[in-house]
Amino acid sequence: MKTSRQIKGKQGENLAAAHLRKRGFVVLAENFHSRYGEIDIVARDAKYLLFVEVKTRGVGMWGKPSEAVCLEKQRKIIQTAEIYMMKNPLNLQPRFDVAEVYLDQHEKPCKLRWLQNAFADVILDC
Repeated sequence: MKTSRQIKGKQGENLAAAHLRKRGFVVLAENFHSRYGEIDIVARDAKYLLFVEVKTRGVGMWGKPSEAVCLEKQRKIIQTAEIYMMKNPLNLQPRFDVAEVYLDQHEKPCKLRWLQNAFADVILDC
């Protein structure tokens, strides 16, 4: 049985995947696992191979969702992306994005903030 946190996280991932599809991206994988960790969404367009970390936050939670993507988490995502690219070679530029999903008081997604090339902007220690 899924926890409330897992259900909220899946809502955020579904919203982010729908956002990508609306913008012409093809979602290649969701919840791709390696021994290093997990990538929420892998998608592509004609130029980029996107690796997307989705962070969902409810009302009253402290801080921006992207602040949870610390340097150690970034390393794990990059290592997992390397595994994905070895298994699925594509001649595309990799890019690491973070999707921040905010929930309203009824725990429904109400806002999506997309950070492109987020690892260049979000360098925090855990």
